[in-house]
Amino acid sequence: MNYNLNLNKETSSNEKAGTITTLKRLLALMDSERKNLFIALIFIFINAGLNLISPYLIGHAVDKFIVTKHYAGVIRYAVILLVIFVMAMFSGYTQAQLMGKVGQRMLFNLRNRLFNKLQELPIDFFNQNKAGDLISRVNNDTDKINQFFSQSFVQFMSSIFTMIGAAIFLISIDFRLGLAALSPAVILWIFTRSFSPWVKRRNTASMRSTGILSAEVQESLQNFKVIVAFNRRDYFRKRFDEVNTDNYRNAVKAGIANTVFTPVYGFLSNIGQLIVLAFGIYLIMAGQFSIGLLISFLAYITQFYNPLRQLAALWANFQVALAGWDRISQILVLENNLPLVPDAKKEKQSGMLSFRHVSFAYPSSEKEILRHVSFDLERGKTYAFVGPTGGGKTTTASLMARLYDPTSGKVLLDGVDIRSMDIETRTAKIGFILQEPFLFTGSLHDNILYGNVQNAHLSDDELLQLLSEAGLHGLLDRFEGGLNARIDSSGDGISLGQKQLIAFIRAVLRKPDVLILDEATANIDTVTEQLLEDVLQKLPSSTTRIIIAHRLNTIENADEIFFVNAGNVTKAGSLQDAVDLLLHKKRVS
Repeated sequence: MNYNLNLNKETSSNEKAGTITTLKRLLALMDSERKNLFIALIFIFINAGLNLISPYLIGHAVDKFIVTKHYAGVIRYAVILLVIFVMAMFSGYTQAQLMGKVGQRMLFNLRNRLFNKLQELPIDFFNQNKAGDLISRVNNDTDKINQFFSQSFVQFMSSIFTMIGAAIFLISIDFRLGLAALSPAVILWIFTRSFSPWVKRRNTASMRSTGILSAEVQESLQNFKVIVAFNRRDYFRKRFDEVNTDNYRNAVKAGIANTVFTPVYGFLSNIGQLIVLAFGIYLIMAGQFSIGLLISFLAYITQFYNPLRQLAALWANFQVALAGWDRISQILVLENNLPLVPDAKKEKQSGMLSFRHVSFAYPSSEKEILRHVSFDLERGKTYAFVGPTGGGKTTTASLMARLYDPTSGKVLLDGVDIRSMDIETRTAKIGFILQEPFLFTGSLHDNILYGNVQNAHLSDDELLQLLSEAGLHGLLDRFEGGLNARIDSSGDGISLGQKQLIAFIRAVLRKPDVLILDEATANIDTVTEQLLEDVLQKLPSSTTRIIIAHRLNTIENADEIFFVNAGNVTKAGSLQDAVDLLLHKKRVS
C-alpha cells in the first residue's frame, strides 16, 4: 500500500513512468466504454478506408477514361466517388458523435472516481497538500484528458488508419517509389521518440504551476478578510505575481514544446512529396510509370503525410493528456494510512476510553508530540486537558477521534482497539466539536442533521418535535427563519456563537458516547458560552465529555484535569494544581 500522502514527493517517481506504461493506465479508464469505443473504431476504419479508395479510383479513371477520352466512364466514376464521399461524411459524423459522448462519460466517471478517492483519504493528506492544487487536478487535469479522448482521439486513430492504408497502397503501386516516399517518416519516428519525454516534462511542469496558482488564489480569497484587516494586499499581490509569473513561464515553455513537432513534420512531409514528384517523373520518362498512377501516388503521399502533420499537434495533446493523467493517478493510487486492523479481543480496562503506551509524531516532523502516554477515562464523566500552546492537547484529541493513528501503542474504546472499528461505528460513538465548526450552504435544518444517519429523513415538524423533546427548541429563536434559515458555507450573516450553537445541537442530537470539545468556546462571549453549557447538559448522563481548553473557567466543573506538555499527559489534580502547573511552565519558558 502507498502511504506517502505528499503528492509533491510522489511526483518524481511518477515522472519516471514510461509512455507505454502511462498509456496502458490511461486506456484502462475506458474499460466501461469498450463497446462504444469498438463501434467508434469501426466507423473510423470505414471512414479511413473510404477516403483511401478515392485516389486509386481517380488515378484509374485518368489512365483508362481521360487519357483515352471515354467521358462516359469519367461520369460513372464521378458518381461512384460522390457516393463514397457521402458515406465518408456520414461515418465521420458518427464517429465524432460516439467519441464525444464517450469522452464526456469518461470525464464524469473520472471526476467521480477522483472525488470519491479524495473523500477516502485521511486528514493528514489535506495537511500535506494544498486545496487549490487538488481543485486544479479535479477540474483542469481531468478536462485535458477529456479533450484528448472526445476531440483528438478520433483524429489520432483516423490518422493512424489513414497512414497505414496509404503506406500499403504506396508500396503496392510501386515498391521502389513507395520506400523512397516513406523514408522521411523514419526520421520523424526517431525525432518523435527523442523529444516526447521532454514535451511531457514541460506539460507536467505547466500543470503543476497551474495547480500552485490555483492554490494561491484559493488561499487569498479564503483569507481575504484577514488580508483587508491587516492591509496586507501588497504581500498577497506579490505572492500572486510570483506564482503567476512562474505559471506564465512554464506555460510558454509548454507551448513551445507542444509546437516543436509541427514545423518538423511539415518540412519532412514536403521532402517526401518532392521525392515522389522527382522520382515519379523519372519513372514516367523511363516508361515505367503512368500519369494516372503518379496522380494516385501524389494523393496517397498527401494522405500519408497530412495525417502526420495532424499527428504533430495531436501528439502534443496526447502528451498533455499523459501529463494530466500522471497528476491524477498520483491521487488514485494512494491508500488511506488509517486502515482497519483485524478485530481484536476485547481487553480489560478500567475506563471507557483508554490510551495504552501511546506515542505519536506527525509525518512531516520527526519530533514526538506524545511519548508512551497511558490513561483511562470513565463513562459519564467530564475531563479537561490543559497545557501550554504546542503541548499536544489537540493531538491527543485527534488520536481519540482517530484522525491519526499512534506511532506506537493503541487507543481503546470500550476495551476495543479503535483501529478495528469501521468509520460509521466510530463516528457514531465519538462526537468532535472544533473551535471553528464548518457549515454547509443550505438550511439550518440541513446543517443540524449533517452526519446524523438515524435522523436524516426527518421533516421540519419531526425535527422540531425532536428538538423539543431534547429541550433545544428554544435555541432556534437565535436564528431568523428557524429551521429554514439560510446558511452560507462562508458563515457570512451569522455570528461565531451561532455557528457553535449549530455544532453543539448537531452533536447533542447524535447522542455520542464520547464528545470532544477542542477549544470550542474559546472565541465566544460568556452569554453564548453559558447557552452552550446548557446544551451540553442535555446529553445523556452516560456521555463522556472531553474538554480541550486554555481558559480555566471553562474547566472548573471538570471531574478530572490532565496536564499535557512535553510529550506527557499527567493528572493535574484540582483546578488550582492545574493553574500552578501552567504558571510554572510559563516561568520556565
